[in-house]
Amino acid sequence: MNAEIIAVGSELLLGQIANTNAQFLSEQLAMLGINVYFHTVVGDNPDRLKMAVKQAEKRADLIIFTGGLGPTKDDLTKETISKILGRQLVYDQEALQSILDYYKKTGRHMTENNRKQALVIEGSDVLPNRQGMAPGMLTETSGRTYILLPGPPFEMRPMYLDYVKPHLSGRHSEQIVSRVLKFFGIGESALETEIMDLIDGQSNPTIAPLAKESEVTLRLTAKHTDRLHAEQMIDQTEQLIKGRVGQYFYGYDPMTLPMAAFYQLKENSLTVAAAESLTGGLFSKQLTDIPGASDVFKGSIISYSNDVKERQLDIPASLLASDGAVSEACAKAMAQSVRAKCGADIGVSFTGVAGPEKSEDKDVGTVYIGIADAMTAYSFLYHMNGTRPSIRIRTAKSGFDLLRRYVLKTSPFN
Repeated sequence: MNAEIIAVGSELLLGQIANTNAQFLSEQLAMLGINVYFHTVVGDNPDRLKMAVKQAEKRADLIIFTGGLGPTKDDLTKETISKILGRQLVYDQEALQSILDYYKKTGRHMTENNRKQALVIEGSDVLPNRQGMAPGMLTETSGRTYILLPGPPFEMRPMYLDYVKPHLSGRHSEQIVSRVLKFFGIGESALETEIMDLIDGQSNPTIAPLAKESEVTLRLTAKHTDRLHAEQMIDQTEQLIKGRVGQYFYGYDPMTLPMAAFYQLKENSLTVAAAESLTGGLFSKQLTDIPGASDVFKGSIISYSNDVKERQLDIPASLLASDGAVSEACAKAMAQSVRAKCGADIGVSFTGVAGPEKSEDKDVGTVYIGIADAMTAYSFLYHMNGTRPSIRIRTAKSGFDLLRRYVLKTSPFN
């Protein structure tokens, strides 16, 4: 079964709201093994909606609409679909009574156009709306299924789960199983080069790379009637990939680098403290966003200026004068100092040039990250490209990656 999702609403095209309905429906349909090949967004215009439906009918046997079922003049979805199908709109008495009861109960005046929400396509299966007024509809004709759902997500989602999903589940046995692998420290093109033969030879499972905010993800997708068998197919492909680029792998979606570092610290009963210069507290903020961060995080010192580095972290003025704040020596000293001052097992530090101009005659993107324990201090030099915000974000991510690697005793700490 191939599906197309058509979202109706000019507010989507204007960017006033995001089309989260399509994301939800695609995810749900994938669980049932239903292919979604197209998302379409159409404004509140019956002619353009008709064009979109005619196009969808050429490539899909399941068309799901969201939006355009409300009481106003620009809510034209069911009117348009009823004309395409050659059917009348009729009142659903249960839906109409529910609307009347609502206004009676709340004591509000009901305008006549609210009756419009109780109109349904003749001969369709009516899907009750427990969260709102406009019911949904499901109708089948000429081997094709049309499903009309309300636009507000808090109405659409329960309607799909309560009525649409059971209906579709009974008709389709094949399942699609996906797994997202996350990598850091390797670019999309480099990762793709390492596994190009696997991508070229893919059929089932499929491999789809995606780059996002200095990370790379691989989505592995398998299709089979038996979910366990599909999982095993993905397992085999994952092992092949890890054999090539496993040193950059850090977890599965929805894992993040801060979470990966947090779980490693917690599992090994270790604590960390941070000394932040160019990141300005970003590392500490991302770590403390995680519930339970107090189990592993002792605290931080944001030493943005050299005098704070001297006064709060006891960085010698002579070191700052000879090596500079953006240096290997300063990164090590910051990490050692914050570890001791906060009573942590590990200290991590960030110093560098986020831009937009050079500092200490160092180029924009020059970054040092320090890691220290009670015995040893390390410093790692990075040359990062991008805007000031992107350099700061990547620096914090690199810190989390180094931290988890330190705990795991993997490269560069093994």
